[in-house]
Amino acid sequence: MIHSRMLRVPSSLLAIAGVLATLGLGCGDDAPPGSADGTGSTSAGSSTGPATAGTTAVADETGSGSGSADGTGSSSEDTGTTTGEETVPVVGFADLHNHPFAEAAHGGGWLHGSHTGPMEQALASCDGGVPGDHARVRSDLSVLFQECEDSGLDLGLLADTIPVLNLVLFIGGAPLSEFIGNIEGTEGDTGLHLQRTEGPPSFEGWPRWDVLAHQQTWEGWIEQSWQDGLRVTVFSAVSNDWLCRALPPDNVERPQCNEMDDVFVQLQMAHDFVAAHPWAEIALSASHAREIASEGRLAIILSVEVSHLFGEGEWLPQLDALHAEGVRTLQLVHQVDNRFAGAAPHNAIFHVAQFTETCHVDDDCGLTTGDVTLGFDVDAQCRNVNGLSEEGLALAQEMMDRGMLVDAAHMSEASVTDLHGLAATNDYYPFYVSHGHMRDILMPEQQVQEKTTPPWVVDLVRQTGGMFGLRTGAEQMHGYPASGVDNDCHGSVRSFAQHYAYASQGLKVPVALATDFNGFIQQLRPRFGPHSACGAGFEAEAVCESHAQQSPTRTDFDELGLAHQGLLGPMLDDLEAVGADTSALMGSAEAFLLVWERAEGPRASTPLPTDDLDDRGIELLPPVEEREDAYPSVCGTMFCPGILEVGQSCDFDDQCVSGQCNSGPCGIPNGTCQ
Repeated sequence: MIHSRMLRVPSSLLAIAGVLATLGLGCGDDAPPGSADGTGSTSAGSSTGPATAGTTAVADETGSGSGSADGTGSSSEDTGTTTGEETVPVVGFADLHNHPFAEAAHGGGWLHGSHTGPMEQALASCDGGVPGDHARVRSDLSVLFQECEDSGLDLGLLADTIPVLNLVLFIGGAPLSEFIGNIEGTEGDTGLHLQRTEGPPSFEGWPRWDVLAHQQTWEGWIEQSWQDGLRVTVFSAVSNDWLCRALPPDNVERPQCNEMDDVFVQLQMAHDFVAAHPWAEIALSASHAREIASEGRLAIILSVEVSHLFGEGEWLPQLDALHAEGVRTLQLVHQVDNRFAGAAPHNAIFHVAQFTETCHVDDDCGLTTGDVTLGFDVDAQCRNVNGLSEEGLALAQEMMDRGMLVDAAHMSEASVTDLHGLAATNDYYPFYVSHGHMRDILMPEQQVQEKTTPPWVVDLVRQTGGMFGLRTGAEQMHGYPASGVDNDCHGSVRSFAQHYAYASQGLKVPVALATDFNGFIQQLRPRFGPHSACGAGFEAEAVCESHAQQSPTRTDFDELGLAHQGLLGPMLDDLEAVGADTSALMGSAEAFLLVWERAEGPRASTPLPTDDLDDRGIELLPPVEEREDAYPSVCGTMFCPGILEVGQSCDFDDQCVSGQCNSGPCGIPNGTCQ
């Protein structure tokens, strides 16, 4: 298998660079984006790159740079970039949401593999769930429901009518662990996964596009993505205390399950990372980020994503502490409601998590089942009624006063509305959504989830001059013909192309990638090979669609999908190969810098115009049931007809190009095409 690639800079990036050169706005003596040394060659995990010190200034109480990783007290932020000369646009792409240090998340008890160290050690094979030092929850989870049980609720009766509650409360263990990773086309890498133990050198088990519990951001892969043009990235320290408490105690390194403890462990990892890699630096201001990226290096912006931000203590001193560590953006809320904001409900597992805190069963609208919503207080449209609290408004205001960026990801619609109102009173201070999906282009079963973003929220983001990170997810999408890309490989870059074009060309919001690596979520599927290529719909359709695909990248991306961070370059190559215009993505580093500069600088007191937002042009994908009717079926087995050549294994005559298969009745035993 191929584990590194010779760089092919996307033509859109070359076009941008050519325009800049024509205007006399080249990159000087710096290596061009996508090349560590100007030669256009790359190597996975090499330590090549500009010999610039990877120091990181740490802010003092005034917010100015007062220290560095090497103790010199110097920082490139001190000089800034405002020399009176015209600003040179940064060429390269941004990733607005990533978790490279998530081995320390959830008490350190979920993820297998390390972000650092020699590949054979950092990504050593796992135990596959026996005895199971990762990727599994404990068998008895009743301790999580103690408060609800004490309240007098009949949990057994409730679980009889709510399958996911029954699964968590009474089954747990391996079945629940495997349920977490099971989506269309894969059984995942959680729970018992004895067939998926191998990391390097074979990479037969992981990582693939579907991993939830194995490392995706090893340092060599991060370097590869930088060599391939990544210039701005948001590294988010992440944790979930509910998941931590659900893990077997022997697996957890920090049994107190305090999210903020995990956050500070990860922030230290970030500082250690940049100290060891001169091609990366933590950015402390917009001008600092621009300086780093303009040098051809990777500007890292630190963020935080937890459900119980700051715990129960005073939040201002804790914000000071985060700021001193270099954090310049964060989410006020994650999977469940907290003291600052209401969360946007989505995955039913987190309905259960919210329920263990509130013991609330809401019958105003059914999200968890058709009749009820667990945990969340919702209205008749299944929207969380909770917006920003007084503390949430105060925290967001304090962030704006410091020039920090407020991330609206995971906020309830009521919270986003409140945040926009606050932004308006601050001369339309920009906020952004680090990772999300545009609601209208998703399938109906996903559109009901509040976490998906409707056009009117995009309008609010645009009014402030914000931007949107598009999740590189495994979902099928409705079509958007203006993309110029056929929507015929569900869950792959072809699906992403529909999403991307709708957001950037239709809704006209500045966009970037939002990978969410190590974030408990699957990635883009491949277009080729045996690992659920084109598999977001159903198996027979996936086989037909994958068989028709052309123009592989000839990298691991072809058969593994977006398995790890080192495949971002091939992913963008593949997106371009299927016909997408990637120029908006290749300009996304500059777009993010402009958002941050708007936050720090003077702004007009009126909203930016949004009258060109156009949510039309979506071509609805027929429901799965209708698409299944187009495929033949023999003995109850649906299949893709006429694609197998002589000598290939077959079950039925019509699978073969020749129309002849020497199998037994109903494909038992199977045969070969004649």
